[in-house]
Amino acid sequence: MNGHLVSSYMPIFINGAIMTLEITLISIVCATILGFFVALMRLSNSKILRTISFLYVWIFRGTPLLLILFFVYYAPPFGIQLSAFIAGIIAMSINSASFKSEIIRAGILSVDKGQLEAAEAIGMSPMKRMFRILLPQAIRLIIPPYINNAVILLKESAQVSIITVPDLMLQAQKAYNSTYSPMETLGVAGVLYLAMSSLLMLLQFFCEKKLRISPKR
Repeated sequence: MNGHLVSSYMPIFINGAIMTLEITLISIVCATILGFFVALMRLSNSKILRTISFLYVWIFRGTPLLLILFFVYYAPPFGIQLSAFIAGIIAMSINSASFKSEIIRAGILSVDKGQLEAAEAIGMSPMKRMFRILLPQAIRLIIPPYINNAVILLKESAQVSIITVPDLMLQAQKAYNSTYSPMETLGVAGVLYLAMSSLLMLLQFFCEKKLRISPKR
């Protein structure tokens, strides 16, 4: 391991890691919001909304992120020109939302319907039932698979380097092309990815402990 080479390229690795975290966190937020509404559509009494949401989940769970990324960046509708950064966020968000919607839907369905019926009987509005009865209980089951999905999204974000988003993977590729030293360049990138993933795993552990979630054995 060439320590001088690592130290000289470390600033660009750090910048790449920051970009990776930025695009991942923004995508997680967007995917959570979109996934929540898709989950509500799946649970709707409207056949049209259920059909639309089912097709959304079916299409985007069944197609690879890379394909969606290419479509958004190279073939956006109406001739719209998107930056690589925005295209990456959109592609990652709509792909991840299809998974998050199913996680959220499963969590909502796990809540005893009797509690919701009791809340409705005492005159609680749908909004209050959602935020006071449904979500506080559902979130206990949602958090573990939700953060697992976030870890997967973090690792899959490396694919945005293909459309020239200056993330950690692209910076590692540039460093390798300049030095032809895979141990130093790709190794450091791997360590940084592992560090970021570990932070999310620690967050999962903290949340599970805080909510007293017992891990499956």
